[in-house]
Amino acid sequence: MMRTSLKVWCLAATLAAPSVQVGFSPEGSALQLVLNTLNDAQSSIRLMGYSFTSPEVAKALTSAKRRGVDVKVVLDAKGNQNKASQAAMNLLVNAGIPVRTVDNFKIMHDKLIITDQVNVETGSFNFSRAAARSNSENALVLHDMPGVAQTYLAHWQSRWDIGKEWRSSY
Repeated sequence: MMRTSLKVWCLAATLAAPSVQVGFSPEGSALQLVLNTLNDAQSSIRLMGYSFTSPEVAKALTSAKRRGVDVKVVLDAKGNQNKASQAAMNLLVNAGIPVRTVDNFKIMHDKLIITDQVNVETGSFNFSRAAARSNSENALVLHDMPGVAQTYLAHWQSRWDIGKEWRSSY
């Protein structure tokens, strides 16, 4: 009995072993981690951000939606009033991705992604061209950590609940 239990535990630990990855910009590894996180999602993506202008991130989100992933996005209202942000948000909404904006805080400075209810990407990396190309930023991905993911998901949900639906301007 002990041997069987140990084998089952070892198999489970091998299949869902937590891991951590880090990336930086402008070297390129932060954006790549964000894109890998989005591209690897199989059932759900919850993104929360301050600045959202990245064509690469918008494309990865719309691709995930097309492959059947449940995608929802909540963004800071004041940090996304420029034309590039509005174009990116319009792209998401027009692809059927619900987007909400939050203006209840001086700024909503969160930058995070929760995928499949078990993975979290967080750090200083905004989902913007400047973050990828010009700024010194970092990204941290916590894989297979459902407890951490649930804590982040509760925080994400609290912001989603107070957000206002973004409607496409075209």
